[in-house]
Amino acid sequence: MMYNPREEGQGLVEYALILVLVAVVVIVVLAVLGPLVANVFAQINTALVNANAS
Repeated sequence: MMYNPREEGQGLVEYALILVLVAVVVIVVLAVLGPLVANVFAQINTALVNANAS
């Protein structure tokens, strides 16, 4: 009788590791780019307020 290991759990762990890696990358990108994006929206808001005030 041959030993036939089940490898289904291994694939699940690999997918979980990839998901965690993607989540970490997204969090880092948002932490770095978040203030830049907020600054752009603040400039747009200021421009709109100044255009309406004129």
